[in-house]
Amino acid sequence: MRSAVTSSLFGLLGITLLTACPDRTISEVNPEQGRVEFKDIPVNLNRNVDILFVVDDSGSMLDKQQNLRDNFPNFINVLNTIQGGLPDVHIGVVSSDMGAKGDGEASPGTGQPGCTGTGKDGRLLLGAATGVTGTFISDIKLTDGTRQKNYDACEGGDLATCFGRMASLGAGGCGFEQHLHAMRRALENNAANAGFIRQDAFLAVIFLADEDDCSMAQSALLGPDGGPLGPLTSFRCTRFGVTCDIGGASEAAMNQLGVKDQCHPNDNSAQLKKVSTYVDFLKTLKDDDSKVIVAGILGANEPFEVELRSDGGGPETPSLAHSCIYEGPDGVLNNPPGSGDDQVADPPTRLSFFLSQFPNRSTQTTICQADLSGGLQLIGELLKAAIGNPCITGNLAVPFDCTVSYVNNFGQTNQIETVLPPCSGSNEPCWEIIVDAAQCPGGNNQILKVNDPNAPPSDTHIIANCVTTACIGAPNGVCDPGETGAGCPADCDNN
Repeated sequence: MRSAVTSSLFGLLGITLLTACPDRTISEVNPEQGRVEFKDIPVNLNRNVDILFVVDDSGSMLDKQQNLRDNFPNFINVLNTIQGGLPDVHIGVVSSDMGAKGDGEASPGTGQPGCTGTGKDGRLLLGAATGVTGTFISDIKLTDGTRQKNYDACEGGDLATCFGRMASLGAGGCGFEQHLHAMRRALENNAANAGFIRQDAFLAVIFLADEDDCSMAQSALLGPDGGPLGPLTSFRCTRFGVTCDIGGASEAAMNQLGVKDQCHPNDNSAQLKKVSTYVDFLKTLKDDDSKVIVAGILGANEPFEVELRSDGGGPETPSLAHSCIYEGPDGVLNNPPGSGDDQVADPPTRLSFFLSQFPNRSTQTTICQADLSGGLQLIGELLKAAIGNPCITGNLAVPFDCTVSYVNNFGQTNQIETVLPPCSGSNEPCWEIIVDAAQCPGGNNQILKVNDPNAPPSDTHIIANCVTTACIGAPNGVCDPGETGAGCPADCDNN
């Protein structure tokens, strides 16, 4: 039976500016034009994806949750363009509220108003959603093409609308947000979340937050106002959880006013857990840590400054200055039409470091925008690329100049490469570039297709390098992926 290997993609595609021939261990092209699009396409498509949203539900988050609800359809629209349509998904939501329990403590501490007990304890939550069977959304494609859903009674079975209600957690959660602790509690054999994680599935964790992680090592961080920990504000999370090589090399220096630079998690903190603890935990959940995708809709990393501020009408105390600000949408609670209320977010130093530990499997976008559609689309594209995206995003040189190979034992010391020729007559297995507007709606609608009368081994990767060309009239002579307008991409000169 003839087979066409077209789309199982595991690994991000990228367009890289090359000043010389790159050093690769597989076959390559020599791009006279200076640009190459690289693709890594596993032939065995895995359509199972578990998506966990960790949502900050502290007092400043109502507008951001509304923003997520309004723009979640853009995220789903990207996933719908994966080969075969929407993948087989589990989608769950947890709160960053872990109360007064430090990560590793046997029981919670005394706490404070709003931060008591174990909080939401990493339990999957339905928010304002009704009509969902269980504690998370499940949407699975059956062999006959129909979909088995557990939310038909929620918003008429509309996925995006049902999720929007599920993500509406309110704004009554603890202001010492333990994003990473909540993530781990949700995923570490939590009996309340049984069935959410599938061993063979990709795992995506997406954080929505306007403050940094404050995963406590001990609940003493919530101790009385004053004393060695200083005022009882969330600045304690910054003072003891972050260190800055310039201006904040110690906990005492972090408490001083002024701009700081080269900031990173404080791994020597007695108050907060090491971020690397959560990195290691997440990577060990899968037999292949490239099955883990992480993303954050967060504040800007810079500027990082400590200032005096009074957030509750009391005396001014050292506080982490907001790193980004925007005019919130009208009509949201505490932001009535015409009020001009500003919405803000702080530097997410610990969370940003966490994301950076998953190279080629992470993305961070700003929460300081009235429309999160672009950020959610970016996260959707990251998932699409990891799950399966054979689409060519660049403008290919004509005639097509690609090297395409089957690679077995990919990334191992015993890696084996078999170079495939371009299709010409009956020389299969071979590769070709075809147009598929339905599957590749952007750019030139081009897709890499391998024709093979025999199915290759299931662990095979298709590795491709294709020369792309600069565009006459485009900014700097280059079209970025998805860019349109003068010179991009239909107006590109391929000669």
